[in-house]
Amino acid sequence: MSAHIKSWLALGDSYTCGEGIPVFESYPYQTMQLLRRQKQKWHAPEIVAKTGWTSFELADYLIHHQLEERYDFVSLLVGVNNQYRGLATADFEEEYDFLIKKALHLADGKKQNVVAISIPDWTLTPFAKKDAGIAERHAVTAFNEVCAELATRNGISFLDLRAHSDIKPIAATLLAADGLHYSGEMYARWALQLADYMVDQAV
Repeated sequence: MSAHIKSWLALGDSYTCGEGIPVFESYPYQTMQLLRRQKQKWHAPEIVAKTGWTSFELADYLIHHQLEERYDFVSLLVGVNNQYRGLATADFEEEYDFLIKKALHLADGKKQNVVAISIPDWTLTPFAKKDAGIAERHAVTAFNEVCAELATRNGISFLDLRAHSDIKPIAATLLAADGLHYSGEMYARWALQLADYMVDQAV
């Protein structure tokens, strides 16, 4: 009998689909390659993410589209566009809670196989105004606090990757050409932490 080949559903927005870079440089693909080097068997990640998506738009897509019934791992990174558009954290909380529960369902209820990933602070990038107000940076933090709280409430892990990307100034090599999204070099840092998590949790 052939060994089970694991499946991964990556839910999110531009930071998950790898806006501005080749898809193989996105963090799901780089993480998968690290796992394969450890002799783990994985299909290519199924990425359900689109640049500009809010939590509502991601949830709406999942409601109206048929996916596989089960995945071995599900990751969730969404919310930056809610904050960018000035949408309410209260609405985000309701939508994000739905997304976590949907992710858990797709992971067959295995909480260790679902992870919520922190929202990067876009206000620290060259794309943002140089004098991006501290209130706006606090707004990104507020959305991350919602993510962390709901992850804990639902019994899943919150993987905080902000130490890699919430730095100022951000080196040009860590950014895509648009000065807003990240390069494969930045996502390689994310991938190392995510792969370590997945190995530790025996995903």
